[in-house]
Amino acid sequence: MKLPPFEYASPATLAEALALLAAGGGTAKPLAGGQSLLPTMAFRLAAPKLLVDLRKVPGLDEIAIDEKGVRLGAKVRWRDIEDDARLGSAHPLLVAAIAHVAHYQIRNRGTVGGSLAHADPAAEMPGIAVTCDAELALTGSSGSRVVRAADFFRGALTTVLADDELIVEVRLPAWPARRRWAFEEFALRRGDFALAGVAVFYDEDEAGRASNTHIGVIGACYRPHRLAQAEAALNGRAVDKSAIQAAARAASAGVEPPEDLHASAAYRRALVGTLLERALERASR
Repeated sequence: MKLPPFEYASPATLAEALALLAAGGGTAKPLAGGQSLLPTMAFRLAAPKLLVDLRKVPGLDEIAIDEKGVRLGAKVRWRDIEDDARLGSAHPLLVAAIAHVAHYQIRNRGTVGGSLAHADPAAEMPGIAVTCDAELALTGSSGSRVVRAADFFRGALTTVLADDELIVEVRLPAWPARRRWAFEEFALRRGDFALAGVAVFYDEDEAGRASNTHIGVIGACYRPHRLAQAEAALNGRAVDKSAIQAAARAASAGVEPPEDLHASAAYRRALVGTLLERALERASR
């Protein structure tokens, strides 16, 4: 399909990019990897008058790791995450989730900021951001602000990001070395959008009981979110078969899945429970 007509700009600085977005008055869109924006344009689901290419803007493609956690620049690509050996210990749940993102060609171009801004309910990065209590650093013509990932997503393809704002950085809290974790998702074919997926982590107290449990879900909801009832079913308990089954039941009951040509709501609801059961079994080994 041919794209609708548009103007193109390639600013050299962040300030220039923000000025172009502000001048566009909602008709300009930032372009990073283009793996989400360009297909939506091809299908006429979006028709911006101006594309603001961020490829020349410096300082947005860095991965920083320190005692506070992991900081991902908005232009960090999935391939960059895969290739950074430090992340295997600094944030293994992130690495595991990114391995499920589409296909190699897309991981070679798609970006962290682009995925978050696009806000596809089935996307892995939004799910990781919400599950892990990430913060998103935003900047625009009126200044900068930091938004919790849980507050960033309003619904499918909808966020709190203003027309003249850009995501510049994602901040993931520090990851304890002994933390238990797992990621599971199911798609009809490898690389397809997930019908459902779960991300889970928990810490253990001295008695081996789960604490600080975080369980996030994608695909089976209109935005990524945590499953508080499933988390409560684990906190304070040893993660044995009984606790895992209780959490899985709570997870299935805690989602309101969409129904479409790919799967019924009932199927997705059951799938969430099955995936969480698998994830917890893996995490507890």
